Amino acid sequence: MLADIRAFFAARHVLEVDTPLLCSSGVTDPSLEPLLVERGNSLTAPRYLQTSPEYAMKRLLAAGSGPIYQIAHAFRDDESGRRHNPEFTLLEWYRPDMDHLALMDEVAVLVGELLAREGSSKYSYRELFEEFVAIDPFTATVAELEVAAQKVTDAGSLQGPREFWLDMLMTHAIEPALADSGMVFVYDYPARQAALARIVEVNGVSVGQRFELYVDGVELANGYCELTDPTEQRQRFEDDNQRRREAGIRELPIDEKLLAAMASGLPDCSGVALGIDRLLMLVTGIDDIGRVQSFSWDRC
Repeated sequence: MLADIRAFFAARHVLEVDTPLLCSSGVTDPSLEPLLVERGNSLTAPRYLQTSPEYAMKRLLAAGSGPIYQIAHAFRDDESGRRHNPEFTLLEWYRPDMDHLALMDEVAVLVGELLAREGSSKYSYRELFEEFVAIDPFTATVAELEVAAQKVTDAGSLQGPREFWLDMLMTHAIEPALADSGMVFVYDYPARQAALARIVEVNGVSVGQRFELYVDGVELANGYCELTDPTEQRQRFEDDNQRRREAGIRELPIDEKLLAAMASGLPDCSGVALGIDRLLMLVTGIDDIGRVQSFSWDRC
């Protein structure tokens, strides 16, 4: 499978790159938690194992690399289960001068070849909520979202912000409904879920130019039309740390090297990260991520 992936990109003249796993800063997104490697001696400052190679790859793009891809190990704390492992393998690639809609088409070709499948469908985030939950995720109140979520799962006395209930509805109502739909792209997420994607106005609401790919209901890839404005990116990092403070979790250092690279000129581009382990699960029909890795987390 790895050989087929490399052949796919070689045929398209996309350069394979290799970037560090240990960096001086990590992702600030409150929904992700990097693993911290503590100071070992006078020469080694604390470093973070990367949750994806995204930041380093964007620095290469800003330096003029052109289209690039990487097959890399990634690390996320507190993620373990049937589809999650603290250490896993990502395929990540970036396409200058390509929007997220065009990148979706390329993702569909690659995944279709690897899974020996044909055909895919595309739905906006709003369309899926209206079809499967009968609610507009952009205009519904938090109370309305909570009522809708309680209909599909027993949330008990749980409380949370708007994004919490949207996530509950996505995982408990929409993802199961996609289980028999093959390859499905979901795009145009709410602006608060944009992460590092550009935000635009669509039909009167702000959406992040982001997409996710589901295959048989399994979330497989996450892509963006990338934000290139360093000022807005800094503000998002600061907002992330504010949300971390409010949630009582540790703040994380902002990646100044990435912001400097963006200020020097990050080209218009789109990028996507695809879970290799989950892809192999789909190829083999195995429903446990530990069984498609050389050694599961509890055997390392």
